[in-house]
Amino acid sequence: MDTPDVGIPEQLARRMSMAEQHEYLRTKLTRRRALTAAGAFAGGGLLAGCASGTERPARASVPAAASATGQVHGSAVTPFGRHLAFGADPKTQMRISWQVPLAVRKPYVRVGLTPWGLSRRIEAEVRDLHTPGLAGQRFALDQYYLHAALDNLRPGTTYYYGVGHEGFDPASRERHSTVGSFRTAPAGPEKFVFTAFGDQGVSPDALANDKVLLGRHPAFHLHAGDICYADSVGLGAKSDVYDPTAWDLFLRQTEPVARSVPWMVTTGNHDMEAWYSPNGYGGQSARWSLPDNGFDARHAPGVYSFTYGNVGIVALDANDVSYEIPANKGYTDGRQTAWLDRRLGELRGTVDFVVVFFHHCAYSTSTHASDGGVRDAWLPLFAKHQVDLVINGHNHVYERTDAIRGGRVGRPVPVGASTDPTRDGIVYVTAGGAGKSLYRFPEGVRDSYEGKAAHHEPVRTFHWTKSRHQQHDTVEWSRVRYTGYSFLSVEAETGATPKLKVSALAQNGRRIDYFEVRRGA
Repeated sequence: MDTPDVGIPEQLARRMSMAEQHEYLRTKLTRRRALTAAGAFAGGGLLAGCASGTERPARASVPAAASATGQVHGSAVTPFGRHLAFGADPKTQMRISWQVPLAVRKPYVRVGLTPWGLSRRIEAEVRDLHTPGLAGQRFALDQYYLHAALDNLRPGTTYYYGVGHEGFDPASRERHSTVGSFRTAPAGPEKFVFTAFGDQGVSPDALANDKVLLGRHPAFHLHAGDICYADSVGLGAKSDVYDPTAWDLFLRQTEPVARSVPWMVTTGNHDMEAWYSPNGYGGQSARWSLPDNGFDARHAPGVYSFTYGNVGIVALDANDVSYEIPANKGYTDGRQTAWLDRRLGELRGTVDFVVVFFHHCAYSTSTHASDGGVRDAWLPLFAKHQVDLVINGHNHVYERTDAIRGGRVGRPVPVGASTDPTRDGIVYVTAGGAGKSLYRFPEGVRDSYEGKAAHHEPVRTFHWTKSRHQQHDTVEWSRVRYTGYSFLSVEAETGATPKLKVSALAQNGRRIDYFEVRRGA
């Protein structure tokens, strides 16, 4: 018999919120249908041994004696996809995460001050995800993500670690090559570099970008959403083609960097996955351990903040305010925006600089252009608290504005110039060239970057309105444009005149943009 279709019709999905899509799937994807679908595939020998299609909570813990280890000894199960993230205090907290292909017994992390002295042992939490099969698209899949919280660390200290489980000891001689390292934030402000981009995916270009990025020796990396594109359409709908194995490939690809550089992510439109929770973030909560100091870490894992040296970093979920892609619009009932106001107020005065990053663009002229929802909800707060730099993704290009004040150019900032947010306004950077297929700028608009600066001209573009219409604009603020793979590298300096030295680097390491942010200069 034919396998039943368990998707959401595209026209219906476009009108549904993430919560409505999740409930639709839970209702339609009954145990009877899932077992019928599994039986149809298993009859051909493709799904023998797969789980049923019933859904389990994203953060459910796997029992210590999971059934898989009854068949496969732990020594045959190799961890992969290691990725780090800070806790709320980067001076004393680190979160280590990884993946295993099968359930394991008693997972843990060993930590020490030398590669051969991993004396401290911390138990790990297991968060499993079950993705049911979908006729004609994918098989059912179980994925296992492990997380260990390291607290009470010493500031400014290099630690070595290894991840393991019963039967796989990272401290053993044969496993020594699996040992990684990280460094906690310094006790006081000092010079450091961080990097940023969005819209990465799995590709040779993403891998090449990572290699150049690692050469910058960043203290941490900001990923502005659209992380791996398991959901390749990005409407947050079940009609989107969804392949959870893309996460396995992504975490393997990213591991050479993320095993030593804290990989601080937030959520884009391609990161809303309706299978796992009403707002689509159950998958994110299973795969990542991020600072839990946002307004609601359980339901909004991509909203948090941390301080490193003299810079305060704030991560936001722009799906909550987007006019362009409204599947999750308003899901926080204004709580995220209220938290942002409070948090920016707390940071200002305690650090030299405040950097905010999120997915949808406040100012861009490329394919998705600018999101009026972001502008309406958050730009007044950025101005109120004099944010120093805003980093976005969403558009798969590099674009950088002049300093913008009150929606207009407050001061031109050509390549190599300095700007003061207290006087000029805020510079907005779109750093969406991480590895996914590239976009273009409007017809007739030329790239303009360091070494190839075009004559500065107005650009015809648009922004999304509350009614989801495109309001056409002619703008003066588009200063630097580059159609190519790239990332942002920011060097924070302290001293009598603190500054952020902001550079954009192409995939081959060549600099394509550079400017400085100085307050009160």
